[in-house]
Amino acid sequence: MSTAPRLTALDALHRSLGATMTDFAGWDMPLRYGSERDEHNAVRTRAGLFDLSHMGEITVTGPQAVELLDHALVGNISTVGVGRARYTMICREDGGILDDLIVYRLDEAEDASPRYMVVANASNAQVVLDALTERAAGFDAEVRDDRDAYALIAVQGPESPGILKSLTDADLDGLKYYAGLPGTVAGVPALIARTGYTGEDGFELFLKPEHAEGVWKALTEAGEGVGLIPCGLSCRDTLRLEAGMPLYGHELTTALTPFDAGLGRVVKFEKTTNGGRFVGREALEKAAERAETAPPRKLVGLIAEGRRVPRAGMSVVKDGEVVGEVTSGAPSPTLGKPIAMAYVDAAHAAPGTQGVGVDIRGTHEPYEVVALPFYKRQK
Repeated sequence: MSTAPRLTALDALHRSLGATMTDFAGWDMPLRYGSERDEHNAVRTRAGLFDLSHMGEITVTGPQAVELLDHALVGNISTVGVGRARYTMICREDGGILDDLIVYRLDEAEDASPRYMVVANASNAQVVLDALTERAAGFDAEVRDDRDAYALIAVQGPESPGILKSLTDADLDGLKYYAGLPGTVAGVPALIARTGYTGEDGFELFLKPEHAEGVWKALTEAGEGVGLIPCGLSCRDTLRLEAGMPLYGHELTTALTPFDAGLGRVVKFEKTTNGGRFVGREALEKAAERAETAPPRKLVGLIAEGRRVPRAGMSVVKDGEVVGEVTSGAPSPTLGKPIAMAYVDAAHAAPGTQGVGVDIRGTHEPYEVVALPFYKRQK
C-alpha cells in the first residue's frame, strides 16, 4: 500500500511557480522550476532560494543534554558555544555512518537547561531520531521530534547577505560561518544560520511553517533587483558536487566509517564527557589505526576529458583493472565538463594520475584525477 508523500508549507507556492516536483525521502519537493543550469549559475553568481523543509529537526534538552550528545555522536559537542554549530556524525557500534548532521547550540531552555537542535538528512531523520531516543536511556535529557515545528528556507549565493539584510534585525556582519542566532526575518521570528550546502555564502532560516510563504515572498521581492531565483533539489546536487560536499547514500553509508570517507577529523577521541566513551568508539579507534597503516580507498575528484557523464555505481578502471567506484557524477555548469566523486585505491588517487577511466556502458572513458573540491568560492 503506497503512502502519499509529505508536503511542505510551501507546496502550493511551488506549484504556482510551475515547479517540477519529485518524491524525495517521502516528501514532494521541487526538483527544478526551469533550467537546472540557470538555477545553478544563479547561486554561483547571484542568489538562489531553496525550500529545505524536508530536513529533520530534532531538539535535545535537559540537564544532561550535552552528555547525551557526546555519548551518541562522534563529535565533541561540549565545546560548541551558544549560537554556534558543529558538523558531526552519528555512527553505529561498528563505526558505520548512520548520518552526517549539523548540531546547533541554541539559547538555554526555559528551565535553564542546555538546548540543542540536531538537523538530520531527510532520508535518515527517523533513523537518527530513533537512535538518539534509544541512546538517551540513562541520561536526564529529552529527545523531541520537531520536524513538524519548522519550515526551512535557504538563500544562497554572493548576493544573499545583502538580500537578507534588508529583511532582518540580526547582525549578519557579525554572524560567522557555522553560527546561528535568533532574530526576525520579514517581521517573524527565525533562527538565522550561516550554513548551507552549495559552496557559496548563504543562510538557512528555521521558522514556523505558517510563516514560510510570507518569508519566501519577502525574500523573492527583496532579491528581484539582484537576480535571485527559486531553485530546486537538482541544482543543489550539482552545487554540492562541485564543492566536494558528501551526500549520504553516495559518499557516506553504513558500510563506511568516517575514516574510510576521509572525514576522520570529525571523530573526537579526546572528549572527556562520559569518561571519553561514545557509541562506536572502539570500532572507530580500529578504523583510525587501519587508515594509518593500510590507507583505504580515497575519495577523489574526476574530471572528464570527453562529454559522457559518469553516474553513481560505475567502475573506475586503470590498465583494465577496477580500482574504484563512482559515488556521484553530473555535468558541471561551472567547469563546463562532466565531473564525479569516486572512491579510488590509494595507489591511483594522487592528483594527476594518468590512465584512469570510468567504465560507462562498456567503454572506458578517460578522466583526470583531481583533488577535491572542484570549486571553491572567492572569499
